[in-house]
Order: sequence, then structure tokens, then C-alpha cells
Amino acid sequence: PHVGPVESKNEAAMSELVPEARQKPVVPMKPMGINASLLGYIGIDTIIEQMRKKTMKTGFDFNIMVVGQSGLGKSTLVNTLFKSQVSRKSSGWNREEKIPKTVEIKAIGHVIEEGGVKMKLTVIDTPGFGDQINNENCWEPIEKYINEQYEKFLKEEVNIARKKRIPDTRVHCCLYFISPTGHSLRPLDLEFMKHLSKVVNIIPVIAKADTMTLEEKTEFKQRVRKELEVNGIEFYPQKEFDEDLEDKTENDKIRQESMPFAVVGSDKEYQVNGKRVLGRKTPWGIIEVENLTHCEFALLRDFVIRTHLQDLKEVTHNIHYETYRAKRLNDNGGLPPMTVETEENHESNL
Repeated sequence: PHVGPVESKNEAAMSELVPEARQKPVVPMKPMGINASLLGYIGIDTIIEQMRKKTMKTGFDFNIMVVGQSGLGKSTLVNTLFKSQVSRKSSGWNREEKIPKTVEIKAIGHVIEEGGVKMKLTVIDTPGFGDQINNENCWEPIEKYINEQYEKFLKEEVNIARKKRIPDTRVHCCLYFISPTGHSLRPLDLEFMKHLSKVVNIIPVIAKADTMTLEEKTEFKQRVRKELEVNGIEFYPQKEFDEDLEDKTENDKIRQESMPFAVVGSDKEYQVNGKRVLGRKTPWGIIEVENLTHCEFALLRDFVIRTHLQDLKEVTHNIHYETYRAKRLNDNGGLPPMTVETEENHESNL
């Protein structure tokens, strides 16, 4: 059903009913402690339900990018995160297929629905990253792609006749896969994260963690954390964006204990003690992906999807996009970038 005009009529009627703002009384009124029994129920708490209904109707976007050398299980991990085949499975290269000469960028969109909530998920894959002999500046196409999405959003935003809901293709989260060498980060890893942590939320992940013993894993995680700190690389959740003490406490725990998540991905099911589990079969048993004593996949999933998904979107919008926008408008002398389209709109409006 078409709701547009009716809504605007109601809005017009409402605006006529709103009385003019009165001047405040000079004597400050005593704040009354709101006594529920005195006033009865007001219903302010229904705002949450109203917001929920609105969000449910529109659904929401989430765009996740995976970066790392081939063979680290990026596709598998994303498929495990969302429990469906959302990332292309490249089962090794065919003889005819050449390794991409430069970094390619492939975005695949899906709609996932759970409990009545619709999510438009886009997985952005970066085949060819870090696979060359000379990997100099191979992060550039990725940075370019991220900035192009900000640019697209900005152009839509500064249009005179702009859409009520701008399609959001901005990258909300970048999972950066670290090779489980047990030694230290490669210059390429540091270079990538140094450049990109300023434009996107980076979550470092140690891939194929089942190739290390528990001691090696703990040691490697500590070493990676130390190296990121020494090199001044801020990963998500960034310290300066913690909004309050509760956020800080929760995020500090993640930063100091969990990060970088050492994970194992799998989209195969096995029977373990009569239960079906996602896992990887090895000669000495089954590694259960969602079992915390086996790997930290469940921690990563809870972090990205169950506790911080909205925050990833907000930090992208309020910090990374805002930084891009401010710089872009500044370079333009404070004016929005004039595109051909905007100029035409402008003239037609005149």
C-alpha cells in the first residue's frame, strides 16, 4: 500500500496543532521526582518497540570485507560466520585460471533473514592480495574501493533531491587474516593495517589456528598485539571511541585478551556425542568450530554479530565516513562536490 501522501497530510495537520513555544517561567520549578503511582503509566518505553518496528520494516545493510593471502580460509570463515554459502568457494585454482595479477575486488550481496530480521549482507572479497612476489602497495586498490564507497554516499547525500534512504555500500568491517606463522607479522601486514586502520574498522584474525599448539597460539597472539602497539596501529574497537566506562571495560577486555581472534572456520557438519557440530576432521579428532576450548571462532562471531554489529556501522558512519566527508568538503573550499548530476538538478531547481 502506498503511504506517502497520507503521512505528509498527517504531518501537516500535526504541525498546525503544535502550539508556539512559550517563554520559560522566571522562577525555576522544583524538579518533581516522577512518581509512577501519582502519574500513572505514560508509555515512554514504547519508543523502543516503535523503533524496532521501523527497523524491521526497512531491514539493514552490513558490508564485510575479507583481506589476506589466498589459502587462509577466508571464504570458509565468512560462510561459517553466517552459516550459509555467502562467500565464493575457490577450491584452489584450476590450471587454466591464473592467479590474479593485481588485487581484484569482488562484492557479493545476499539477503539473510532470521527471526523476522532482514539483513542485506555484502561480502567483499579481495583475491590476489599478498599473493605476488612483489606486494608493494597492494593495499592501494582496497583503500581506493573503500573511499569510492564513501564518495558514492557523499554524492547521494549532497544531492538537492536526495533519497530518504541512501543505499549504504560503505565497508563496515574488514577482517584482516594473519598467517599462523608463529613468528611475527610480515611487513605487508603492518603496512596494510597502518594505512587502512584510518579509513575502515579493521579486526585482525589469526587464520587456521589449528596449525598451532595452544602455547604457540597464546604466544603468537601476544606478539601480534605487541607489534600492533609498537607500530601505533589501532584496530577496532578503537580506544578513543569508547563512549562510557561500561564500553571501555568491555572493549578493554576484548583488546587485551581476545584480539586478534585465533580462529578455525568450517562449513562441514559432524556428529559429536550425539550432537551435530560444525567442525574440521583431523587424524586425532574433530576440531569443533564453536567450542571455545578448541578455537575462538564463537568469540569472533559474538563480537562481530551479537554485540558490536550496530557499533561497527556507527563508527563507520560517525568517524570514518565523517573524516572522509570533512576532508572532501574542505578540499572543495567548504562546498559539496559538484557533479554533473548535481549541476543539472541545481539548474532545473532554479
